[in-house]
Amino acid sequence: MMAVLLFACVSFASAQDNQAQIKFDKVSHDFGTFSESNPVQECIFTFTNVGQAPLVINQAVASCGCTVPSYTKEPIAPGKTGAIKVTYNGKGKFPGHFKKSITVRTNGKPEMSRLYVEGTMEEEKQ
Repeated sequence: MMAVLLFACVSFASAQDNQAQIKFDKVSHDFGTFSESNPVQECIFTFTNVGQAPLVINQAVASCGCTVPSYTKEPIAPGKTGAIKVTYNGKGKFPGHFKKSITVRTNGKPEMSRLYVEGTMEEEKQ
């Protein structure tokens, strides 16, 4: 009985190792200070599948409608890279500092990651 249990645990552990794993180059981006007259800011988060199986991004959701993520839809092979482009649009928003999060869900480890964008939008000089 103990041998069967041990075998089951080892099999499960090796199955866990045989999965996708996402590794981001960075998890936050600071746009710095920009003017309300130029409210749209973009950045790209690149990632690598450091796991053993194809990586699929199931979802990338921003904390508010002013931040829009777009991402690689096809599976990322082990050792290959993908990208998540984040567009912040401050048009119609109050000037000042902001920090927004993007929740990324994948089929690998970790299943959920958070990315952050922040910056300071200054009032347009009249």
